Amino acid sequence: MSTEHDWITPVTPDILRGVLDVERTPHGLLPHRLPARARRQIPDEQLTIAEAQPSGVRLAFRTRATAVELDTLRTTRAYRGLPAPADGVYDLLVDGRLTAQATVTGGNVRTIDMVTQSVELREGPPGTARFTDLPAGDKTVEIWLPHTEITELIALRTDAPIEPAPDSGRRVWLHHGSSISHGSNAAHPTAIWPALAAARGGVELVNLGFGGSALLDPFTARAMRDAPADLISVKIGINIVNGDVMRLRAFTPAVHGFLDTIRDGHPATPLLVVSPILCPVQEDTPGPLAPDFDGGTVRFKATGDPAERAAGRLTLNVIRRELARIVGQRAVDDPNLHYLDGRELYGEADYAELPLPDAVHPDPAGHRRIGENFARLVFGAGGPFAVTTG
Repeated sequence: MSTEHDWITPVTPDILRGVLDVERTPHGLLPHRLPARARRQIPDEQLTIAEAQPSGVRLAFRTRATAVELDTLRTTRAYRGLPAPADGVYDLLVDGRLTAQATVTGGNVRTIDMVTQSVELREGPPGTARFTDLPAGDKTVEIWLPHTEITELIALRTDAPIEPAPDSGRRVWLHHGSSISHGSNAAHPTAIWPALAAARGGVELVNLGFGGSALLDPFTARAMRDAPADLISVKIGINIVNGDVMRLRAFTPAVHGFLDTIRDGHPATPLLVVSPILCPVQEDTPGPLAPDFDGGTVRFKATGDPAERAAGRLTLNVIRRELARIVGQRAVDDPNLHYLDGRELYGEADYAELPLPDAVHPDPAGHRRIGENFARLVFGAGGPFAVTTG
């Protein structure tokens, strides 16, 4: 698409959804899922990269255009000795229906050596996601950005003018979790389980799922405190166990502090605490996790000693029991606080049917299962996020 009638539109924050901040770069705009104050407190590269990967972030606008191009500069992550990751996918929705998909080539590549933890950056050029033959007439177009690629937004070109999509009137769901919530192993951005659940629940998603980084960080709690939301959920536990970052003595007050901070800004908002899904390698074995490269594919194994649970080492079962106890205690004075055992989203029967390919993360079918179960249990009749009348 390149004619004298093209409408070239700078990408502006008012057409972005699912972000907490936007940074201006030499190329354009970089969406962020944590505000600048929080980013200044991030202690490691893991979260710096994860929060800049736009999981759940989308452009949303009204237009009569039948052709759309989006220029972006991506930054991907690769691991030395392993196959290059697949290109991230852009999902285009028309009036809420997935209509087209595209990928972008080029861009920057960060290659990580998992043995030495060294990083090599190779810079590359911008690319373009192209969508043609869209339905004629006025419509709402959403472009969901790749959930695993840092994506700088350079320019938007259409064959008709655009304007920001109006407020949908739907409730805003603010969710925080780990790499599974981030969308690891999901096939495309609207197929991550929070996006699937949001679509079924009829809500607007703000996804603070951060791969490897759901660690009860105070700056994340403050970001959630300050973010507008009608519904809030926090999925806690798996990263704390597989990183072996704290013991039970530290975990309990950290959970209380995280919830206290959220409640400072959302004193009566429905708040759901979700424990980890089933993960057999960590159910009763402490972390840390270690990669296992046998067979040419990466799988993970827990390296802790189960006997040390008595000394406060954390496992998924220990965390589930403690979260249930904490929520039960707090709910006496907080009727809008709820608990969901993550094994109701993905448990023994699900694992038997849809095993975890790397022993930790679900595959695309697993994401669908988790999203469907979350929508049924949480947004469905009688659930903590169900629409109430009267």
